[in-house]
Amino acid sequence: MNYLIVFLGAGIGGASRHGVNVLAARLVGTAFPAGTLVINVLGCLLMGLIAGFFAFRGHLPQEARLFLTTGILGGFTTFSAFSLDAALLWERGDMGLAVLYVLSSVIFSLIAVAAGLALSRIFLAGV
Repeated sequence: MNYLIVFLGAGIGGASRHGVNVLAARLVGTAFPAGTLVINVLGCLLMGLIAGFFAFRGHLPQEARLFLTTGILGGFTTFSAFSLDAALLWERGDMGLAVLYVLSSVIFSLIAVAAGLALSRIFLAGV
């Protein structure tokens, strides 16, 4: 049942992400990824609000947390989950691990995207 809850939430989040991207493209154009920036910042704000709510008034069932965070926000942006993980490491006093997590996530993710693009060019160049 939890997978269904996450699945439904992710659909809502993904559709919302698309809507924000389309709206941003209409309002400010596509020269700068404003939609993605708005999505990431808004998603992080919402993740903080939801995580804070569950931490201080966590009387809602686990299914609600899964639907809102893993589902909707996970479909909307995974940057919010990354940011929450980094913030929790920092708040626990694991500053070194938080910095390591942030730097390694950003660096390895950029390397992975570049590698994927390079591999695509290599394997699909003649197609």
